[in-house]
Amino acid sequence: MKKIEVIIRPEVFGAVRDGLAQQGIAGLSVSEIAGCGRQLGRTGLFRGNTYEIEFLPKLKLEMIVDDSKVDGIVEILLREAATGKVGDGKIFIYPVEQAIRIRTKEVGSIAVE
Repeated sequence: MKKIEVIIRPEVFGAVRDGLAQQGIAGLSVSEIAGCGRQLGRTGLFRGNTYEIEFLPKLKLEMIVDDSKVDGIVEILLREAATGKVGDGKIFIYPVEQAIRIRTKEVGSIAVE
């Protein structure tokens, strides 16, 4: 099993979610986060005053999937989350040693389906 962690722009979430649903991915955790990288930040204007927005809003998606689904998911993420601009995000893939569903005590891949 693998944990796929993705940081994306909030405006592409609908397309990403639809693509993952078509791939059969139903289990997904979504967190609102803020961050900066090469995109740095931007300057805003409010009532005539300029201010710096250092951290931009992003979404972090997390899912645990069977190894066989990783390539298909990455393909969807690369297709649906890309705008071609700095700040499109990142994909991180980690090994998962074990998963246990608390309610049924199922262990392994079956626990994350």
